[in-house]
Amino acid sequence: MTRLSETPLVHPTANVAGSMLGRYTEIAERCRISEAEIGDYSYIMEDGSVWCATIGKFANIAASVRINATNHPVWRATLHHFTYRANDYWPDADHESDFFEWRRAHRVTIGHDVWIGHGSTILPGVTIGNGAVIGSGAVVTKDVEPYMIVGGVAAKPIRERFSRSIAERMEKLAWWDWDHARLRTALDDFRKLDAEAFLARHGG
Repeated sequence: MTRLSETPLVHPTANVAGSMLGRYTEIAERCRISEAEIGDYSYIMEDGSVWCATIGKFANIAASVRINATNHPVWRATLHHFTYRANDYWPDADHESDFFEWRRAHRVTIGHDVWIGHGSTILPGVTIGNGAVIGSGAVVTKDVEPYMIVGGVAAKPIRERFSRSIAERMEKLAWWDWDHARLRTALDDFRKLDAEAFLARHGG
């Protein structure tokens, strides 16, 4: 078994381009990652697809998740990409740079300690708050509040993960910014204590 380290672990079958990966990150088999920033300790399991996204620390991204499933030009006479990838079809035509910049303007932002369940899809421009949970198979079309659990197509709130007061204290504690040694010292507390007891012990 390969131990994670400060050097990102990228499976040989994964394709990572134009991206920044943090410490202790893991990119599993057959993932495609492009124009993304992925924070420390975050991982993406098999067959994940990420384009133009900022992902925080300690993100837990299950298999077959698609982040920033790009939009097509529904206002045009055709949806087909020959209009904006024209050079793929005709050597004398250029790709439509303005269209790709329009897509990039709808970057996805995912906070810290987020869990995105198997087979979920995050649509362009969505922001997912810290500590949120996205249910398996969900299609997220709108922003998700911090510490909210959502699910369904289109995804809707199911319940809050923590009470508002605990969520606010967790935000203030910001344990995801602790250094590696402090995380190790608190490991047993992460394992054994519920959120309220953890906050009480660690000053949140």
